[in-house]
Amino acid sequence: MKERLEALKLEALQELSGVQSQQELNDLRIKYLGKKGPLTEVLRGMGALSAEERPVIGQVANDVRAAIEAVIEEKQAAYQQQETENRLRAEMIDVTLPGRPSQQGAVHPLSKVIQEIEDIFIGMGYTVAEGPEVEQDYYNFEALNLPKDHPARDMQDSFYITDEILMRTQTSPVQVRTMEKRKGEVPIKIICPGKVYRRDDDDATHSHMFTQIEGLVIDRNVRMSDLKGTLLQFVQEMYGKETRIRLRPSFFPFTEPSVEVDVSCAMCGGVGCRTCKQTGWLEILGAGMVHPRVLEMGGYDPKEYTGFAFGMGVERIAMLKYGIEDIRHFYTNDLRFLKQFLHL
Repeated sequence: MKERLEALKLEALQELSGVQSQQELNDLRIKYLGKKGPLTEVLRGMGALSAEERPVIGQVANDVRAAIEAVIEEKQAAYQQQETENRLRAEMIDVTLPGRPSQQGAVHPLSKVIQEIEDIFIGMGYTVAEGPEVEQDYYNFEALNLPKDHPARDMQDSFYITDEILMRTQTSPVQVRTMEKRKGEVPIKIICPGKVYRRDDDDATHSHMFTQIEGLVIDRNVRMSDLKGTLLQFVQEMYGKETRIRLRPSFFPFTEPSVEVDVSCAMCGGVGCRTCKQTGWLEILGAGMVHPRVLEMGGYDPKEYTGFAFGMGVERIAMLKYGIEDIRHFYTNDLRFLKQFLHL
């Protein structure tokens, strides 16, 4: 039996020396050390040995088992080490490589123009006022001298939620709310930026939603010349010191007298080109002296106080400033368009 154990040891060590994989190693461990293996079979036959032989054969069997287990453990450790090294190599990060550059964003051109306009008017002593986009008919129309049967409402057809609630068509309701809040106190010098909504068909120059900034000044002895000087200061800050303005008579229910305001074309310097349709002028906003009826409904005595108001579409201002030909570019999120403003 001793010779059989020694032969088993040599056989096992020889097979283990040729192991090529973790699976082969596991198979040999089961083959030689498992419950049905030859070593276990030999040990089961020790009952037939004499009392003197059993300790000797038992020691030999233990030595054989220990020798086989030692080789298996050594190879098992080697395989585990190799597996760890392979995993570390696969998961290794080379910190010396340059990082992937992250895309740099920029302020949206409309937000940028709004900030510029706010900065200009804040520099002239104005404050910024805001109000709800879902508005009452009273503030959007009636308090601005547009009763329910007024034909001028047709120019500002909106999205109605109920008969008395709608998406605001202008930021003028903020002016009315400010007058109510101030309760006859003067002076009032505010600008009102925000989104407005009208049932327009979207095309290159119209959008059902757009951004507007309106302004309101109320005090004693406010005149049309103050309005003109304010707007001239604004356009020269926005478009350059050489920019000129002209006022053309117009009609708005909430101002009297009312004017359309044009600026000299920046593309041709006022000479005439395709952009300005050979006129040398581009319309940018509407304005006028606050209608006495609007002052009264806002809580101000029109015999004691006067004021002026103006309103501009931010998209229109931005299109003229940056030479943009289609208002829809502002809302389609085309990166080719937006990247142009990355460093402006």
